[in-house]
Amino acid sequence: MRGFFITFEGIDGAGKTTQQHLAAQALREQGYDVLESREPGGTQLAEKVRALVLDPELPLTTATQTLLYLAARSEHVDKLLRPALEAGKIIICDRFNDSTLVYQGLAQGKAPEEIAQLRRLGAFATGGLEPDLTLVFDADPAELLARRQQRGVQDRYEQQGLEFQQRLRAGFLQLAEAEPQRLQVIDALGTQQEVTAKVLQVIGRVISGEK
Repeated sequence: MRGFFITFEGIDGAGKTTQQHLAAQALREQGYDVLESREPGGTQLAEKVRALVLDPELPLTTATQTLLYLAARSEHVDKLLRPALEAGKIIICDRFNDSTLVYQGLAQGKAPEEIAQLRRLGAFATGGLEPDLTLVFDADPAELLARRQQRGVQDRYEQQGLEFQQRLRAGFLQLAEAEPQRLQVIDALGTQQEVTAKVLQVIGRVISGEK
């Protein structure tokens, strides 16, 4: 039986990573075999790419960032994600193609034809692999400012300020509006327990027939 591929998306500081761990733990307790991963990352090569693209001291054009992300994603899919799905695992991945569409596309003000090109490149890098479910953790970026500041050192994107985070939020919501069956918006400003309960409710509803 093929596994199930879930991605967590959203702006910086929305709590994706924490919720990923909590959801994975809860699903394991229910008897599911769960793989947690992240992008860029998940393989040795992809983790090296991650260090490059997130380094704020290393100047990179948007095109260079995009191609590095896609190279890491191709490696991630081939070496980790597809084998896990073939083994029947549930994958919860922190970011995937939607982040590239938003960070390197919509939030940069790219034209529709450039967004379409990003989609084609993403499909090439993944061999057409798409998430079965994507949760978009949404919140007003101003409300999340304190969370980001508490994390200390900021990466390339966190250093771009509040206005950029607002454009990121708008981009993710635009994707969710265009593809509501796959992308489910989660209010990230509730308590940790409230957000986790909603996450598990949505995941449970979608995979209930898969166990």
